[in-house]
Amino acid sequence: MHTQPAGSFLPPVNPAFVRLWRGFLTGRVMVALALLGLQGTGQIIYKSAEPALLAVCVGYLAATVVLSVLARHDPPAPYTGAQWVPSIGVDLVAITALQLLHVGNIDYTPLFGLPILMAAALGTLMLALGTAAGVTLLLLAWAWWTSTYQTTDDDTQRYLQGALTGTGYFIVSYLVHQLASRLAREQKVAQQSRIAAHVQAQVSALVIQNLSDGVLVVDESDTVHIANPAGLQLLGRVPVPQPPFSLAREAPWQPLVTLARHTFWQERPQTADANLLHPGQSPAGLHVRTWLTSTREAARQTHTERLCVMFLHDLHEMEARLRTEKLAAMGRMSAAVAHEIRNPLAAIVQANALLEEDLHDLAHKRLTHMVRQNADRLARIAEDVLDIARDQHPTSHAPESTIPLDESIAQIWSDWQTQDPMRRRAVLMLGADAAQVEFDAEHLRRVLVNLLDNALRYVGHEPDSLAVITHASPTGQVSLQVWSDGAPMDKSVQRHLFEPFFSSESRSSGLGLYICRELCQRHGAFISCQRFSRTTLRGETGGNAFTVDFRRTAPARGTAPLRFDTSVA
Repeated sequence: MHTQPAGSFLPPVNPAFVRLWRGFLTGRVMVALALLGLQGTGQIIYKSAEPALLAVCVGYLAATVVLSVLARHDPPAPYTGAQWVPSIGVDLVAITALQLLHVGNIDYTPLFGLPILMAAALGTLMLALGTAAGVTLLLLAWAWWTSTYQTTDDDTQRYLQGALTGTGYFIVSYLVHQLASRLAREQKVAQQSRIAAHVQAQVSALVIQNLSDGVLVVDESDTVHIANPAGLQLLGRVPVPQPPFSLAREAPWQPLVTLARHTFWQERPQTADANLLHPGQSPAGLHVRTWLTSTREAARQTHTERLCVMFLHDLHEMEARLRTEKLAAMGRMSAAVAHEIRNPLAAIVQANALLEEDLHDLAHKRLTHMVRQNADRLARIAEDVLDIARDQHPTSHAPESTIPLDESIAQIWSDWQTQDPMRRRAVLMLGADAAQVEFDAEHLRRVLVNLLDNALRYVGHEPDSLAVITHASPTGQVSLQVWSDGAPMDKSVQRHLFEPFFSSESRSSGLGLYICRELCQRHGAFISCQRFSRTTLRGETGGNAFTVDFRRTAPARGTAPLRFDTSVA
């Protein structure tokens, strides 16, 4: 590949440069053929033998053909150098030889325009002016030759003609070079604009494809030209059609057709709620917004097609999002309320304890026991709400000590299981060996207890329906998993699983999993929920797995490995 110095205007690898170079090569071959044909025909007609002229024409033709074959895909660099000798140099030598050897009134000097145009269009300004200067010197030398060795009366006229022709060549070379430079700059700008438009189209397509909201691009004949996966899914048709397709061919899509037509007719954005009623399916509620790419007058002036862009939003998702925002606002208010009820609640607990000491009737004792249980529940809910308020923290992680994961999990599990041994049964599989994790011990206790309490609500009655598993991968990734054989979660529940005050049960505060996520994020860990199958005594059993991936840390040295694989009942 040729290098290009500063000041050259067109890279040799440019496709337009290559096309222009090939055009000049073809033009040179055609000129060489024409010269050979004219010389041969003239000598036959006039019955004159001029072998030198024929030899020059044949040599010029051979040189142009060879260069056209060898350099067709490898044009020379545009700056001045020896690489132009096979083209410009050969042209100058051949035309000069024809001018010197011919006998008669034929003038070959107009052919000098070919190398000058080639230098001006494909080379630098210096090459163009240098070629014009060389041609001018040749013309003046020819005028001197004729005035010296030929007896003529128009010597002065020959000098003036040579100078005038050379001046014209200078002007032509300069203008052609300026025009070529301008065209090259415009082509470069156009190419950059084309690349920018291509990149923008790719980015737009990528953004549209990954939008959670549906996008449809519809023309005035109700044809969908672009549709992202979310839009096709919201249309509710199986199998999903691929654009282009007609939006009017399916009866359930008629509300969208009507809205698109109103948008084209009124030429302004539209917003509406639509229900798509598919046979055998529940109605699909959509919130639809439309925009036009251009008005009718603008499309007529730019000769472009008007398109309607439709954004489809799932009404159920919007309602769920709104509900989540309301619950978050309620949560902030609940934090203030929880702070205020702690003192009265403490007084109620204390008064109930004093009252219980003086009661002997079993019915009354049951009532005080109910008061104590519900007061404790209220105290836990208030504490959870206040924990959320206290756990607002920056994203940076403060330095903290490491704890042995398996040993800590075993202790937390033992404390939790002893509170209700008959009901709290599980398989404990600790396989993290001596892995150390950066996590506060009390925070780890709260995370695991919350996950166990949550799993206990949906667990089966088998001894291995609940499992606590730790694992350390060869790459150093340490994880904790709480698995239960509960039924699959509804997608709407799973999407909002870690949001505050979201719960599928009326007796739950909806804060446990949210607190787990907040504590994990504080320590650089990540918590997730997946549907996961594992081998139990009943065979392969599906269940819900909550997994905590801890931040990687160097393993502790000198710690004895600790491994459990026991069934606790």
